[in-house]
Amino acid sequence: MNIFYLLQAKPAAQPGGFGNFQYIFLGLMILVFWLFFIRPQAKRAKNQKNFINDLQKGDKIVTIAGIHGTINKINEDGTLSIEVSPGSYIKIEKSAISMDWTAALNKPAGSTEKK
Repeated sequence: MNIFYLLQAKPAAQPGGFGNFQYIFLGLMILVFWLFFIRPQAKRAKNQKNFINDLQKGDKIVTIAGIHGTINKINEDGTLSIEVSPGSYIKIEKSAISMDWTAALNKPAGSTEKK
């Protein structure tokens, strides 16, 4: 008899049923990750894109830097000309507009109460 044959370790038997549980658990982890991270972020990105596309001349906005102004002109190159004070204009990127701060600025005065 060959001595190497006797020294080889035999694989241990795995308990039955745990392999399927691991796949189910992995699938549930992926589902939870998608529900709580990927889906809300995609929804927010879609809302931001729609908000940027719906901007019009005369809208009051707030930039992500906190600059308040009114849209004077929408340029073809993806920028806006905004009036920050009478006669003072600056050129900014459309993506520099804060959707949350602009919505808070344009919120009607009577809806400051929480329901």
